[in-house]
Amino acid sequence: MADDLSNAHTHSSVITPHAHLNGQAHARFGIPNIDSLVNFNGHYFVGGFDSNGNPNRHWYFNTVGNPPQLGGTTSINAPIVPVSLDLRNFDGSPRFVNGKRLFSDATKFVAATLASPVFQNSTYSSSDVPTQFSDAIQRAEYQQAKSDWHTLLAPSVKTPRVMTLIRGTYAFALNRDGTCCRFVLIDANTFVNALFPAVATDTTTPIGAAENAGEVTTKDISTFLFPNAYLYIGNPANCCILGFHSYDFEPGDSSNGNVEKRYVVNYSSWISPGLFGGGFQDVTAVSHEIAETYNDPFVASNGVNNITPWWLAPNGNCQNNLETGDVIEGLPNAVYPITLNGFTYHPQNEALLQWFEFQRPSDALGGAYSYPDTTVLTGPSAPQKAGCQ
Repeated sequence: MADDLSNAHTHSSVITPHAHLNGQAHARFGIPNIDSLVNFNGHYFVGGFDSNGNPNRHWYFNTVGNPPQLGGTTSINAPIVPVSLDLRNFDGSPRFVNGKRLFSDATKFVAATLASPVFQNSTYSSSDVPTQFSDAIQRAEYQQAKSDWHTLLAPSVKTPRVMTLIRGTYAFALNRDGTCCRFVLIDANTFVNALFPAVATDTTTPIGAAENAGEVTTKDISTFLFPNAYLYIGNPANCCILGFHSYDFEPGDSSNGNVEKRYVVNYSSWISPGLFGGGFQDVTAVSHEIAETYNDPFVASNGVNNITPWWLAPNGNCQNNLETGDVIEGLPNAVYPITLNGFTYHPQNEALLQWFEFQRPSDALGGAYSYPDTTVLTGPSAPQKAGCQ
């Protein structure tokens, strides 16, 4: 296997949540009858086609935080759970290559992730005070917000977890010193089944273990951080998914009024330099997934909120959901380098809500359609028929 993935098609993915499909289309303080993080709803009018190809003009969105017109700061717990990879033989025994065990350690990437613009303050044109990356994007998007309106992450590092994979479900490349691993490619179906718990009491998976330990809750945005771990569909040549956001669900009980519990999570890989083109490295995936979580926390799972008119992005993606990073991923200027404490990070630029609303002109900061780099998208997609046909 090649020692880099420069020819791979890098992208994020939408993973169907382990969830019930319910919810209310429009409510000022978010989707009712769920136990999850704070969120608010809104709507807009523009011509387009729904998922079934029917004409529609009324669209609903759902966003993390409190409504911008209320002002104030919303602080959201943001657990970071490092997940290392234990690569095993067909019989489940530890696997060694040249006498060195195939174990890829995620904990060594935690400090740099925690110190990144995703979780630390930097300077942006959308805020009078230094702020975090995703908050800066939201402030560019909601120009009607009060000046003190912020939605901030309060990160904390939780117990490291391990995902064990059986030979045949993964491929890998060694570091130049022969240790594991420069990167690991994992079958996507295997990965999802190994990440999410099968039942509420399952502690054998990283998400299940963290939930049952009380280290991630329904009020959090939880990041499960992996070490250069990318997903393929079918075979390793069909690579690479660098991250996804979704949620795990549990039925409610008497402690929460018997409403559905939603644990909002993301899988994101740390990306070492030199693996991918386009500047994708370090926190590109983390920034992509958390920024998308802000704008689409429940991944349009009720079939109403954050379903958008069909759009066609400059990178060729054709979708009808409010996935702000998918519009820009893979473009030559997809990342926005930010230097903090002597380290240059590469978070990804994001499309703004106005791009999905087909606004002309945009009422975002400076008439922008993307942020922080407002030059990436200079106008919205033309309205599309279902499937961009």
